[in-house]
Amino acid sequence: VRGPKPLPGALLPEHRIIAYYGNPRSTRMGIMGQVPPDSMLPRLEKVAMEWALADPERKVMPALHLIATVAQRLPGPRKKYRIRMGDGLIDTVASWAEERGWIVFLDIQTGHSTVAEEIEPLLPFLERPYVHLALDPEFAMKSGGVPGRRIGTLDAEDVNHAIEALGDVVTRHQLPPKVLVVHRFTRRMLTNTDSIRLDPRVQVVIQMDGFGSPYIKQDAYRFWISPYPVQYTGFKLFYKNDRDPRTKVPGFEPSCDPMTYELVGCGDDGLMTPEQVIGRLYPVPLYIQYQ
Repeated sequence: VRGPKPLPGALLPEHRIIAYYGNPRSTRMGIMGQVPPDSMLPRLEKVAMEWALADPERKVMPALHLIATVAQRLPGPRKKYRIRMGDGLIDTVASWAEERGWIVFLDIQTGHSTVAEEIEPLLPFLERPYVHLALDPEFAMKSGGVPGRRIGTLDAEDVNHAIEALGDVVTRHQLPPKVLVVHRFTRRMLTNTDSIRLDPRVQVVIQMDGFGSPYIKQDAYRFWISPYPVQYTGFKLFYKNDRDPRTKVPGFEPSCDPMTYELVGCGDDGLMTPEQVIGRLYPVPLYIQYQ
């Protein structure tokens, strides 16, 4: 772990965060919109317990990772190529977490906007001790273009602004340290990582965000995350997209029963298990996200 010594109340490295990602208003962005809350929330609790059993020496903290600013393919009235979720939706998701003692991440896809502009309306939520922040460079179109047609980028300057904003919230409201997650699956998605200024009030996680078979994901982690950890690392697992390409070959037989495979895959054929993630990735990720 790089950076300053954790302050009292810091989540990392004492905990491993296990998050469900998405937006309840869309079935296309992740499990939070694909499964009703009365099924999704118990499922997250069960998954968190699986991680606790795989690594008994580390506490787990379940999290709901809400895409609060969503990139759009149409410019919109302000030509920002993004839409902000209303306070009502954020409050609803936050209440699910708060009543269970969990945490929340508010994820920003800037489109043609900026990190500074999009953090501002989220500050009242970030004043809550259980609410944290995430940035998604994939949809940050600094040089123009339509989000989703090519991969966007953020710079250390953008991350530093987020760190400063979160640090100010922590100081003003006497909160425990915040966690800032930054997605990444190519080098250009996050530039000048050596210039990211770490602050004990904000714990930075760089998360490997690509999908594919376990071997592809492990190689991507070693290539894009291990050499540039910044501080802490994260790893993303896709319920629907983490599949071995051999599954498209006629006659392929998965290494577990077919019904289980159709749901989540198994072992080296599909979704990596907690034991595989912990045993195969270095640095061992302390933030795990399921989409």
